Amino acid sequence: MAEAMGTTGPASPPGRGTGTRGTSVRRPWRVPTDWETEKPAGAVIRRLVLGSALMLFLELALIRWLGANVVHLSYFSNFVLLGSFLGIGLGFLISRRRWSVLPATPVILALLVIFVFLEPVTIDRAGDEVIYFTSLTTQGPPAWLVLPIIFILVAAVLAGPAEVVGRCFAHLRPLTAYRWDLVGSLIGIGSFTLLSFVRAPSMVWGIVVTICFVVLIGGWPRFLGAVAGLAMITALMVETLGAGISWSPYYKIFTEDRVVGGTSRTDISVNGVPHQIMRAAAQRLQEEPQYGLPYQRAAGNPLTKVLVIGAGSGSDVAIALSKGAQHIDAVDIDPRLMEIGQEKNPDHPYDDPRVTRYVNDGRAFLQTTDNKYDLILFALPDSLALVTGASQIRLESFLFTEEALQSARDHLTPGGSFSMYNYYRDDWLIDRLAGTASAAFGHTPCVDKVGGGEAVVTAALDESKQSCGTPYSPSGAVIAPATDDRPFLYYQGGPIPSMYLWALGGILLISVLMVRAFGGPFRAMRPYADLFFMGAAFLLLETKNIATFALLFGTTWVVNALVFGGVLVIVLAAVETTRRFRTPPLPVVFVGIALSLLVCYLIQPDWLLTLPFLLRLIAAVLLAFVPIYLANVAFSKRFGASDDSQSAFGLNLLGAMLGGCLEYLALLTGYRNLLLIVGVLYLVAFLLAPRRGRGLVSV
Repeated sequence: MAEAMGTTGPASPPGRGTGTRGTSVRRPWRVPTDWETEKPAGAVIRRLVLGSALMLFLELALIRWLGANVVHLSYFSNFVLLGSFLGIGLGFLISRRRWSVLPATPVILALLVIFVFLEPVTIDRAGDEVIYFTSLTTQGPPAWLVLPIIFILVAAVLAGPAEVVGRCFAHLRPLTAYRWDLVGSLIGIGSFTLLSFVRAPSMVWGIVVTICFVVLIGGWPRFLGAVAGLAMITALMVETLGAGISWSPYYKIFTEDRVVGGTSRTDISVNGVPHQIMRAAAQRLQEEPQYGLPYQRAAGNPLTKVLVIGAGSGSDVAIALSKGAQHIDAVDIDPRLMEIGQEKNPDHPYDDPRVTRYVNDGRAFLQTTDNKYDLILFALPDSLALVTGASQIRLESFLFTEEALQSARDHLTPGGSFSMYNYYRDDWLIDRLAGTASAAFGHTPCVDKVGGGEAVVTAALDESKQSCGTPYSPSGAVIAPATDDRPFLYYQGGPIPSMYLWALGGILLISVLMVRAFGGPFRAMRPYADLFFMGAAFLLLETKNIATFALLFGTTWVVNALVFGGVLVIVLAAVETTRRFRTPPLPVVFVGIALSLLVCYLIQPDWLLTLPFLLRLIAAVLLAFVPIYLANVAFSKRFGASDDSQSAFGLNLLGAMLGGCLEYLALLTGYRNLLLIVGVLYLVAFLLAPRRGRGLVSV
């Protein structure tokens, strides 16, 4: 199954070689292709497509909604993804039995939504191993209780639509079912992407999910599903209609107009965390003079052209205008935050003809613009969100690498300067960023530390044009700069943080126990151990590709949606190739996988950054999708000839979960070296394949 999943979730659980009652059907190794012999029933296919679409749509919705309401789950969104993997695996195993979990699924979903809505959870993630931008207080049950409950409930919710898909697979040849499951997955991701494009609120997601459940559930339980769905929609409607609530493609945004000390201001929170405060520029400079430091440290700067990355609601833009900026390019990744600034900012900076707005990823903007600037500001660009549900990359990760600051340096005029500021929380992070600026500019920057962990780091292209205050000296050992291969700015280094290890160990333990309970003895799955390693390898490969595309084209939700959809299309192409044509034997396909991985390893992604956009896109697509295509040809051949697809699926799914856990190794190895682990996993998969699976017979 992992061989065909999108980065945000399982796009295509593999087929099942079973009869209509769920008993295994033994088949010869070489069978006629589906294209040659089969004309499947339309009703089964329609139900399969709807079930697959619901699976992916529901998974994406849960990642977005739970991340918005359980603070810091947005930093652990692959936690929800792994719960989804487990649920889909259990759903397929349950589909072999006479009883059904489907009628209970909407009830479980409603309970999950209502519980989280009534008892929003703020998880305390204090510690010095990894920095998290937290809410001001913690509330709700402790993390050790909340996270396992969410993991189990997510698995239970996804088991319902997965059971539907599994029962449909029983009536179709594996590759035919695989094909239509991919079609359903594309519909699911396309639907959620469309709703993200129009910024539909959570209530709309609930309506879509409820309609799908009502259609899929038969008999009197349909009424129970409708009632549960109505209860869920009611809770989501209360959230949607709440004062100041809106949704962007990245966050649930809450705005509140307040009067503090006789002065009006607007507070903005995203996903439950305080994010921005809008008030007049003059007042901000008076109360927080550090915002004027970038201009003081480069006093002779003419400010003819200024770039503000992280422009958000416009406060930093308004300050730049008040300092005499003649033209400003304002860049922010979130369109809704910029709209709020246009609507509510008291200085109305976005209505000023001197300001041009760009909705884009900051690093991507630097890579595509030819403009030179007198001042480049990184204005509090902390995202509070991950790029996807299957990666530890945050939206701003590639903005603070050594290569990114070098790119900013290259866009400065001869007398220009660069500055970044934020509430960095810890001295080691301030020192790391100062060290990164020093490496990029070739000299020590000005560093102004403000109480409470805030700091302003300023570096002029010409050191003589800096006007520093107190000479800077680091507080301790300086951590090496983050790089494009290891863009983990907030990770101090050393071993993988213990909180990750405990969480991942618990996930794997729960998964093994539940797969054993529903799937029977593992010895029955032994013939498909190779599929276990295929699943782990593919998810790890896909994670690495997501990081590459985020670097090359930005971390915007549009880029991510195109990558996810592209992966599904490539997988579908691999399935169709296997269905329609006689493909090479598995040894040849695995050699192709090894060669394509070697090419990907040798060609470093940052080499492509200098290429024009079209050539960069072509090169990135070939490097990313050729190994994905070959891996799925291998998987389709192996799966299409399986005798017991339930066991095959169970091991493949468990392997995918292992791959999701191994993604954290990137903290130690970097993303490029993940390809070495992928290669080892595919080698093990080939060695464990049955002799007939490694033979020269094509499937």
